[in-house]
Amino acid sequence: MRRLFTIALNTFTETIRQPIYAIIIGSALILLLLSPYLTMYTMSDDSKLLREIGLSTLFLTSLFIAVFSASGAIAEEIENKTIITVLSKPVNRPTFVIAKFLGVTAAVALAHYICTIGLLITIRDGVMETASDSHDWVALSCGIAIIVTALILSTFFNFSYDWKFSSCMIVLSGILGTLGIVFLAFMDENWKFNPAENGINRFDILGSLLLFLAALIIVALAIAFSTRFNIAVTLALCIGIFLLGLISDHVFGKLAETDIWIQSIFAQGFRFAIPNLQVFWISDAIYEESVIPLKYIGISAFYALSYTTGILLFAIALFQKRQVG
Repeated sequence: MRRLFTIALNTFTETIRQPIYAIIIGSALILLLLSPYLTMYTMSDDSKLLREIGLSTLFLTSLFIAVFSASGAIAEEIENKTIITVLSKPVNRPTFVIAKFLGVTAAVALAHYICTIGLLITIRDGVMETASDSHDWVALSCGIAIIVTALILSTFFNFSYDWKFSSCMIVLSGILGTLGIVFLAFMDENWKFNPAENGINRFDILGSLLLFLAALIIVALAIAFSTRFNIAVTLALCIGIFLLGLISDHVFGKLAETDIWIQSIFAQGFRFAIPNLQVFWISDAIYEESVIPLKYIGISAFYALSYTTGILLFAIALFQKRQVG
């Protein structure tokens, strides 16, 4: 367990120090900031479209961070031969794969958490649907304070203690974002203590949680592919499965119901082999204004953990015979 924790912590630290990690998070936050201005021309569905764009941004952010982080965690170590140093010690290959998965998952969770805070602040501010609407200056002030404070502290720690600026900025954003969202949970838009009118919707939190469960499957897939392929192939395969997973029911479900038994068998096989990511996407619930029951969250979590476990076992099997010397 000590070796598992050490490798996982080292993987997490290396991942958040990668420039691409900070670039993806920064790009996601900028897109969330601009999304209210992109959704103000839909007449009556501005807020619903804002939610859909925000959750889509979370989904894609987790996808790209998972792929780039997992590829850097295993594929680059194999190419640079640094993996030989680790495996030459009393560390078996299953422990190495699981530790890498946990480290990358922690990095994806941090990025997903920061972007979720940005989404909640953006949705609380809302869309200016009419000329008489005004911004929620409590939410905007809180968001600006988080970014400015994190920027100032990161600059100070980088100058005084030589801490890496990007990773320090990300970690501080997570900490300060937590304090900010707790503050907003008790304050309304008029700077009054009013938790009942805090503008934070349970629906958005549960939607973000479902997308994180989907991200677990993507991380496991990226780890499995990176044991055999480089970052370009891993990215292509993960995006391909990501897209197939979103249309799994629509394509393979219909083919499985045909009378041609060979076609039906192959369709059923693909339907069970490829994770159905549509389970975690709640676009229909957004426009139908449905409630997400906790039972659905529990079933989805079991589904995601089952697929993740199966993919990790497959990754261990792929890595067992991989020559790294």
